[in-house]
Amino acid sequence: MLIEKSCKDFVEVLSSKEPVPGGGGAAALVGAIGMALGNMVGNLTVGKKKYKDVESEVYAIMEKATKLQEALLSMVDGDAEVFGEVAKVYSMPKETHKEKEARAEAMEKALKQACTVPMDIIRTAVEAIKLQARLSEIGSIMALSDVGVGVLCLKTALLSGKLNVIINLNGIKDEDFVLKISKEMDALVEEGVKIADETYDKVEQRIKK
Repeated sequence: MLIEKSCKDFVEVLSSKEPVPGGGGAAALVGAIGMALGNMVGNLTVGKKKYKDVESEVYAIMEKATKLQEALLSMVDGDAEVFGEVAKVYSMPKETHKEKEARAEAMEKALKQACTVPMDIIRTAVEAIKLQARLSEIGSIMALSDVGVGVLCLKTALLSGKLNVIINLNGIKDEDFVLKISKEMDALVEEGVKIADETYDKVEQRIKK
């Protein structure tokens, strides 16, 4: 499994000519790191007298954050799996008309499946960004810069997920499917980027004081 590799090994295989991990796996990992920073801020907030009034809410945020963090980590290998199915189609024969039809049908199916993980990265990143937004308001002032870094990582995961969805949609002929996924993707990205930018600005303003 890719997520079992050391950071050094992961980066080395990422920089090689191996097809996986690629941009999707990198996006998921960056997102997991972004959410982990939110968890760190939570851990640095709870137990402090100054933040006693928000402690229960921070614990609830951390519980959600842990689930999102784990989900994003699982998507590192998940993206590799769905891309592997696309790669298999490229090796299918395409000499006869029948072979070409079979290959086209298989590619359509594989590309639709390949959209699932980056869409999940997008959905999860938006939820994680919302948690970071709240931490920017109630988290320890001493760790606010980590909220900012975390939300930037999650924004990167969000936009990277979008690129991976688009490149798969480009090869899909089912117009209804493309329209449906594009509509959901655009709405989520718009929402997530807006909250991420607002959160980063809020963090920057608070730590400058």
